Amino acid sequence: MEFPVDLRKALQSFRYAGKGIADLFIYENNARIHLFAAVSAITAGFYFGLSTTEWALLITQIALVWAAEAFNTALEKLADAVSSDYHPLIKSTKDLAAAGVLIVAISAAIVGVLIFLPKILLLF
Repeated sequence: MEFPVDLRKALQSFRYAGKGIADLFIYENNARIHLFAAVSAITAGFYFGLSTTEWALLITQIALVWAAEAFNTALEKLADAVSSDYHPLIKSTKDLAAAGVLIVAISAAIVGVLIFLPKILLLF
């Protein structure tokens, strides 16, 4: 009986995805900013002893921001490959993709405030 999934292809897909993650944080300044924010939030999470639910919310927000940044970067690179000349539709597309990242980042910041502000206020 043949295995229904080609494991070599699956592993190669994971290698490509891993390279994409590495490239995101190596070459994209905004992704590095999000990485710093994520490490800071995770460090604060350990310090304040977050509950399981708080950890789930925090990790979900971090993943959403990183995914949005990856999609935005991919779209920008594709748009640049299509045309290096200025085009109003390409500009609008890039602006909209960046807006998506900003929306998710604002959501993550709000969740961070909801989780951490009460804990910070208890210190005073």
